[in-house]
Amino acid sequence: MKARKTRILADMPAQLLSRPRTWLLAGVTGVSLMGVMAATAVAPDSDTADILFHRVVETLPAPLAIAEPADELPFVHSERIQAGDTLQGIFARLNIDDEEALAHLAGSEEGKKAVRQLRAGRSVTAIVNPDGRVLSFSVPLGNTGSRIVLERGDGGLALRESNGEAQVAMIEMRSGTITHSLFGATDAAGLPDNVATQLATIFGTWIDFHTDLRRGDRFNVVYEAIYEEGNPVRAGRILAAEFINNGERHAVVLYRGPSGKEQYYSDDGRSLQQGFLRSPLEFSRVSSNFGRRLHPIHGSWRKHNGTDFAAPTGTPVKATSDATVEFVGTQRGFGNLIVLKHRNNITTHYAHLNGFAKGLSKGQAISQGDLIGYVGCTGWCTGPHLHYEVHIDKVAQDPMTVALPMADTLGPRELVAFNRDTAHLRNRFALLNYELASAR
Repeated sequence: MKARKTRILADMPAQLLSRPRTWLLAGVTGVSLMGVMAATAVAPDSDTADILFHRVVETLPAPLAIAEPADELPFVHSERIQAGDTLQGIFARLNIDDEEALAHLAGSEEGKKAVRQLRAGRSVTAIVNPDGRVLSFSVPLGNTGSRIVLERGDGGLALRESNGEAQVAMIEMRSGTITHSLFGATDAAGLPDNVATQLATIFGTWIDFHTDLRRGDRFNVVYEAIYEEGNPVRAGRILAAEFINNGERHAVVLYRGPSGKEQYYSDDGRSLQQGFLRSPLEFSRVSSNFGRRLHPIHGSWRKHNGTDFAAPTGTPVKATSDATVEFVGTQRGFGNLIVLKHRNNITTHYAHLNGFAKGLSKGQAISQGDLIGYVGCTGWCTGPHLHYEVHIDKVAQDPMTVALPMADTLGPRELVAFNRDTAHLRNRFALLNYELASAR
């Protein structure tokens, strides 16, 4: 009796796949055969001698060719100018290795003009090849809307001045969470410095950013971003913002009220323009509070009628509310002093200044947030700081705790128009909060 050769069906795919084939044909054939085996499963101990096997050879198209890697694309950079910056320093931060471009900028009158007028906080943009050569480099011309643009074309490097006519405003949104400081959180969120400054100014009506911030506080910001020829040039105004501080929500939108002037309004239609900022400085620390203290110069206990904010000499000082200038000059121990007169018999006092804003004079109208002077150490002073006082009916009050008047609210009819016209901005908060919740 002739011995019967036993075939184990489970081994068939492995045997077939062990034969030389292109990887694509083997993969397709293997999967097809496994499907056939599953469909024709045979019970154990069945006779398989009569099962006929046919080799099926099918011509398949060649596998898709893998494209060769294209030349590396250039990098697009946007970098904020820092205080004391030089062109060489900016090039280094942007990984630009292009002596020709540096020499072209430094050797031309337009380039020299731009370098002389570098302003901290504004942004330069650059398109840079992977080898470090500049394709395009755009630097702002002082505080104007113009820019100097260096471009590399077929004819080499060329400079031109852009007057901003081709600039386009687009809306951008950012969210952030406080871990240590406001500035650290805005930087981590990629918020431009001037937008972070606006954020601190706007919410300074409600929040003292020196003492009130809590870990886990959140903010959402909707703002203008100015683009030119597809490249970001600078950040513009905040259009809407939301800040959750210690569980309490504050929100504002930019709105043109009945007076025709654009102002920030809260959700219930109150203008922030006439409110008072708690601090006349953007970022500093309180070095001495209101109340009795041991005088650092006289060595005796005296009443301290204001709050001292320690900050470097030259730090800008802002008006905390709309006012007229009542006094600007020098006054005994206060050194260089500014007194602003506000509504409701309120005055604010800014002492020990290093200097005054150009052209500031008695009787001049001042708006909230306007630059009025610079931190210094004039008069009776042991170090640079701002001494800030708030007087109501000629009586000194604690600037950090006194209840200061808010602005008038919109009327019922105006509030309806306000809610309708700003809904598209306020709805963006919901989108940002949804993204934040989804990311957790």
